[in-house]
Amino acid sequence: MTEPSLVSQGLDLMVFGMGVVFVFLTMLVFVTSAMSKLVNKIAPEEEVVATPAPAAPTQGVDPLLLKVLSAAVKEHRARQK
Repeated sequence: MTEPSLVSQGLDLMVFGMGVVFVFLTMLVFVTSAMSKLVNKIAPEEEVVATPAPAAPTQGVDPLLLKVLSAAVKEHRARQK
């Protein structure tokens, strides 16, 4: 009798390992799906009532803020030259 080669043993081990991982991941998908359905039956999500967002003020830009931003842009451009 001849001893199985190292390559043959490696291939056998690879197929066995990949099979175990495949079976585990398949079981994980089914168990996760079952748990999700069970949780939704036990504690369904409550419906969230959407409240309208408050309207933004339409006064325009604050003049003081506009002056501060203009000064900051001028200062930045002056430093870049």
